[in-house]
This record gives sequence, structure tokens and C-alpha cells, in this order.
Amino acid sequence: MPQLSARTHLASPVDVRTHGEYRPRTPVAFTGRITADGDFTARPFRYHVYGGRFCPWTHRLAITRELAGLHDIVTMSYVDNQRDGRGWAFRALNGPDPVNGFTLLSEAYEATVEGFGGHAGVPALWDRFTTRVVSNDPAAIGIDLATRFRHLASAPVETYPPALRDEIDELDRWLRPAVNQGVDAAAGDGQARAALLGAFERLDARLSGEDYLVGGVLTEADIRLWVTLVRYDAGPNATRAINPGLHVYPNLWRYARALYRLPAFRDTTDFAAFTRPGAALPNWN
Repeated sequence: MPQLSARTHLASPVDVRTHGEYRPRTPVAFTGRITADGDFTARPFRYHVYGGRFCPWTHRLAITRELAGLHDIVTMSYVDNQRDGRGWAFRALNGPDPVNGFTLLSEAYEATVEGFGGHAGVPALWDRFTTRVVSNDPAAIGIDLATRFRHLASAPVETYPPALRDEIDELDRWLRPAVNQGVDAAAGDGQARAALLGAFERLDARLSGEDYLVGGVLTEADIRLWVTLVRYDAGPNATRAINPGLHVYPNLWRYARALYRLPAFRDTTDFAAFTRPGAALPNWN
């Protein structure tokens, strides 16, 4: 396992009075891909994922990483759950940066692009060989983790099989705007709420007698949907402003709880990182 660098340290506590609130910055897309013969090839211990336990996009990668058998091949660490004007930082809650000893995540981006002034977001895939951010495109990182390291892993679950990729991607084109991106707006936007609840009804019907969304097997489609479902009643629907809860869709609720019982889903879930104050959590066991 990688050792901490000599300059490892933790950021000071969140201090909005001193550093101000974090202001959204222009996103900068790093779009490197893991390929067989390009600049970024699959090697053991070459890559590290910087993530946030609060972040559903990071959560997708954490689940895929476990199912792909990459726990000891692609390392992963988490920033603190809160930020001030300095952006995401490494603090005692989730520990220091184990790769570079950075205090702030922005240092990883600045090491990649001198004078970087964009949004230093999670997740981000870091390359130890070239000491730079390869990608901050979570969908692409997820596919690469699922497909590019199979020859290095022991008994990986194939979550993006070639025969099902078109169906997985087609389902994502529907679920991403209606569910994954629409859920946060659903409490205050009638159109978003209707789209979300309509999607839940369609999913409930689709899962009648089915354990998974596509092909009768666990795929990236299930991972992409589930990270939103597990946050639904803890976050966007914490006050039940959208509907009484996920449990009103019996097939969808059964499906979500069954996935939670799988170690890759359960062990990567930190409810405290995304549960809003006062939320009444349903029984996921």
C-alpha cells in the first residue's frame, strides 16, 4: 500500500468567516481514459480516486471498484464532508491524503494545470506515474474501472458487459435527467416532481418479478440508479415534501434493499455524509 508523503498534513477546520463560502467555479473537464496502449494504461497501484462520501457520483465509483475487484489495485480516499472558500479539503473525519499529502483537493488540480482556477471537484482520477489528474468525468471513470482492469482483478463482476451496453446506456439517457439529476429539484418544481414520480412508477413496474434492471444481472444501470435511491428519503425527500417515501413503490423498495445487502453497496454507504438534519431514515436492513 502507498505510504504517506513526508509533507502530509490536515487542513484547518472549515472557517467560512475567514475563507468565505465556496463559490461555484467554471467546470474544467479532464477527459483522459484508461486504454490498452495510450498514455494511461491499466497497471496495479498506478491510479487513485479522490472522492467524497457525500457525492453520489463518487459512490458509483466506490461500488464499481469493489465489484470489479479493484480494492487493492486502484486506491481511493475521501475529502471532508464540508468546505469553505478553499474548496474540498482533507481533515480528520476521513483522514489525510494518502498519495500526495495534499491539504486541499485543489492542489491536485493545480499540479495538473499550473494556475488552475476552475472547479476542483470530486470524483477525480489521479495518476501516480504522471502526477496529474487523468479525469474528473465520473461516467467515464466508472466505465474504465468496470472494464479496463479485469485482467488484473480476481473474480471481478462484469457490470458493463458488451452485450448489454446499449441497453444500459439507453436506460441512462432516460433515468439521468428524470431521476439522478431531477431528484433535487422535485420538492419545489412541479414538473421535476412529476417526472421523478412517473419514473419511479415505471421502475416499479419494470422490477415486478425482476431483481435487476437490465438482462437479469447486476450492471452499471443498477449502480447508477441505486446511489440516488439510497439518498432519496435521507436527502431530497427528507421532509417528505415529494411523496411519503420510497416504500410506496413495493418492487422498487424491495430491489433497493436487496442491493443494500450486497457488501459492495452496504460497505461503501455512509448515511451520515448525506442525511439532512431531521430526516427519518427508513429501515434498509
